[in-house]
Amino acid sequence: MVENTKKEIITAVELAKKQREISVSEFFTKNRHLLGFDNPRKALLTTIKEAVDNSLDACEEAKILPDIYVEVTQKAEDRFLVIVQDNGPGIVKEQIPKIFAKLLYGSKFHTMKQSRGQQGIGISAAGMYGQLTTGKPIRITSRISPKKPTHYYELNINTQKNEPDIIKETEIEWLTEHGTKIEIELEAKYQKGKQSVDEYLKQTAIANPHIKVAYKNPEGQVIEFPRATKELPVEPKEIKPHPHGIELGILIKMLRMTKSKNLGSFLTSDFSRVSPAVAKLICDKAKVDIKSKPERIPTQEADNLLKAIRETKIMAPQTNCLSPIGEDLIIKGLKKEINAEFYAATTRPPSVYRGNPFQIEVGLAYGGEAQTTPDDEKDDLIRVIRFANRVPLLYQQGACATNKAIVTTAWKNYGLSQSRGALPSGPVILMIHMVSVWVPFTSESKEAIAHYPEILKEMKLALQEVGRKLAGHIRKTVKAIQQTERINLFEKYIPELATAIAQLSETDKKTIQTNLDATLHKNLKELIKNGESQS
Repeated sequence: MVENTKKEIITAVELAKKQREISVSEFFTKNRHLLGFDNPRKALLTTIKEAVDNSLDACEEAKILPDIYVEVTQKAEDRFLVIVQDNGPGIVKEQIPKIFAKLLYGSKFHTMKQSRGQQGIGISAAGMYGQLTTGKPIRITSRISPKKPTHYYELNINTQKNEPDIIKETEIEWLTEHGTKIEIELEAKYQKGKQSVDEYLKQTAIANPHIKVAYKNPEGQVIEFPRATKELPVEPKEIKPHPHGIELGILIKMLRMTKSKNLGSFLTSDFSRVSPAVAKLICDKAKVDIKSKPERIPTQEADNLLKAIRETKIMAPQTNCLSPIGEDLIIKGLKKEINAEFYAATTRPPSVYRGNPFQIEVGLAYGGEAQTTPDDEKDDLIRVIRFANRVPLLYQQGACATNKAIVTTAWKNYGLSQSRGALPSGPVILMIHMVSVWVPFTSESKEAIAHYPEILKEMKLALQEVGRKLAGHIRKTVKAIQQTERINLFEKYIPELATAIAQLSETDKKTIQTNLDATLHKNLKELIKNGESQS
């Protein structure tokens, strides 16, 4: 027994020597699939997506209409150079190394307003992937003003410390007045199709009709996506957290960190939609003194406070933190990139999940180019394009809330055929967009939206709205076809009818035929007019 105990003590000591802190960079180096770098094709897309998202956010925050240049050059069989350049505000010198070579560093994680980036991981992870697969540093060129110098950096990530290693730092000549250029060499694979860089940029142009993109692909072909509007999106405003969206641990942390002198002030100033009257009601329900010092509130009282918050009716959060595309611009974006027969769109009123405001938008293109099936799709199912905060989601469609909402909508009511548990069939491109201060993605790669009941409900309502518009168009189109067929049938017999009437009435056959033609086409116009007014 003594020997066994001694062995256990020795083993525990030896094990203790092996314990050490794991850097976030080390973790994602071994788990890069979580960030969207699980295969060479997706790695190329993810790199461009993260760079373009950052460029668009920077331009919009600086109130600059975005001009983005993307270039992909093949350096070897499995190696590519990615260049993304923007006309944004640039980045101050001191921030460049941390933004591009330090994971979980950014300005948006703690900000309650709509933005493309959220976690401060994306672009630095792309640089880290390039470093791992080619040994080459990420190269950054940035300038904030014509009166300021242009800064050029070559950076690696020290994965053990999650800190930037500066390989090169200098000032260079650059004709651009302000903006940022990123160059990353990485192991990748270029391939066209529905999950390609080409498709991502096309969808980005649909959801962001205010941007202009020039794209040079590895084949040397230059593709341009022009603007559909010169109006920037409405700037979302930062809001404070809503009390119905917090959990106990967060509440305790907020109580410890607040600058408010008493509990009443804490509730009204650190949360949105809490008035002094509501703060008093919460404190009374929780049986906690409203004048208590927040940092001294014990865990049990904090728990009572949270229960009281959940039992209290509080106004829904403000929605000026959101910036939806809007119905008119959705249709403009679709028309710009998809030549279809019919378009429809809807933007739902704001709603809330876990205290987070969100909105759902749906756009639809029917017929025309929507009738053609992409090369990598062998069926006639509708084509779905998904977005979150204006960013295309090209992977994990089956795991996304959008897929469930579409599949569980009764599309037969709107003129499309549908098998049970499947997407509907038909010549349709369906766009579904979620905007929120915090999109609940299912993983760090940000490809699928979680199945919150509130989100699914709003998605289905939006889909039903555009479905009704589509059904009206299909009914009108079918009527027009039926009426044309009827007219064609009548026209076929007009000569014989004119001959018979001429023989009976001794009237000129030509005159009778002309009058019958005129009457027929007059009635056709009336039928079409009545059909349009009914639909």
